[in-house]
Amino acid sequence: MAADLVSSIIYAFAALFVILDPILSVPLFASMTKGQSSKEIHKQAFIAVAVAGILMYIFLVFNTAIFSILGLTLSTFQIAGGILLFLLGMEMALGLDISRSKDATPTAAGVVIGTPILCGPGAITTVMLLSKDYGILVPFIAITLCLAVTWVILYYSAAIQNILGTVITDIMGRVLGMLVAAIAVKIIFSGIIGTLGLPITI
Repeated sequence: MAADLVSSIIYAFAALFVILDPILSVPLFASMTKGQSSKEIHKQAFIAVAVAGILMYIFLVFNTAIFSILGLTLSTFQIAGGILLFLLGMEMALGLDISRSKDATPTAAGVVIGTPILCGPGAITTVMLLSKDYGILVPFIAITLCLAVTWVILYYSAAIQNILGTVITDIMGRVLGMLVAAIAVKIIFSGIIGTLGLPITI
């Protein structure tokens, strides 16, 4: 039983980490906080993680209520969210710049990184699907672990950028983009299966 719980947490963590993709946020976060003091950079890292975390926890706990209010079903949200996630994956893999803002002021870096860059439609969709399959505990732990790792990455963003370099960061982003697109295809397929009245799996 414990082994199943651990494996479920590892899977949920991996899925969320790939979609949050904090490594890809490193160059943008570093450029948005360039010239700021270490204290301010660390503050913005905390704000980014807090914003992303609040949104994910809200959708984790209240997803059913949100669906009821809007008159949606999980299957339809899977299809719509999967399509958006697929487009995000293609954007990452092909190096496009459709949804990421580069015009935000440095003081707003934390908010912009928190959403939509970290916690966008893909992350929200994944959280809700994980809650459907695993309940609250597993995705809660996975979200918390992802947020902790993301905070560390953003906290040391300048050092990471210097170590990896822009070329390696770009390559990692493209590979993660392909993984995101693959996860999106599975989510869309699960939504279609659910719409047909068959069991839904992530």
